[in-house]
Amino acid sequence: MRIVDAQIHLWGSGLPSNMAHRQLTSFTTEEAVGLMDKAGVDAAVIHPPGWDPNSTEMAFKALRDFPGRFAILGAFPLSSPDKHALVEKWRSQPGMLGLRYGFLQEPMRGWLADGTLDWLWAAAERVGVPIAMLATDSLPHIGRIAERHPGLRLTLDHLGGRGGTTTLKDDAAMEHMPALIKLAQHPNVAVKATGAPGYCSGPYPFTTMHTYLRQIYDAFGPARMFWGTDITKMPCSWRQCVTMFTEELPWLPERDKHLVMGQAVCAWWGWNQMEDRA
Repeated sequence: MRIVDAQIHLWGSGLPSNMAHRQLTSFTTEEAVGLMDKAGVDAAVIHPPGWDPNSTEMAFKALRDFPGRFAILGAFPLSSPDKHALVEKWRSQPGMLGLRYGFLQEPMRGWLADGTLDWLWAAAERVGVPIAMLATDSLPHIGRIAERHPGLRLTLDHLGGRGGTTTLKDDAAMEHMPALIKLAQHPNVAVKATGAPGYCSGPYPFTTMHTYLRQIYDAFGPARMFWGTDITKMPCSWRQCVTMFTEELPWLPERDKHLVMGQAVCAWWGWNQMEDRA
């Protein structure tokens, strides 16, 4: 089984602006590869963090130095004057799979509701650029976007929740789940099951999250549910993030583990790892 982490951050300078991340001035490619090897993680999708202005170039270097092990989900300022052209050529960059944005704060949150970003959904749908997002407060708006743009592949981060931007744990962190499950009716919406241990107040195997993982699996299916870690926020080892899914979820069939643990996210975002290793 090839295991692909749907979300990690790498950086070489600055402290993370999100205090849930380990407050270190760097988490390098070499550190990540060493930990991935130890945990049995074959590949990962890098989300360059905003607190390091050089993080995107660092991600591209990771691709060059370790062919087939990394891809990128990046971003550009949505106010950029050449934003349409950037979407058009986005996936022409080596290893760049799509876009990822946070919509938990204003003005970004409001833009989901008022049509400001209609150009983005249309442009990304037209040229086949997937978009991932943190948008817990806006899940009904995501449904309307998905319905209007059936060819646009959307992914909700961190079980549809707030990830490390909330201190809520267990059931309190999952109050959005009914709204998330409603989105399963749209075949162009998927969910990253990333960062699940971080929502749990208890120890490994983080059992309070198992019910919610089962709800996502039952609603979205294994082809639209992607394992991952956001490892620099996790209260456990990378290996435990893996075995939480591969050994501690008895309802997850062996045949579907291959999808959830890597095959599905590569298919959804169009990552041909064999081509990258060539």
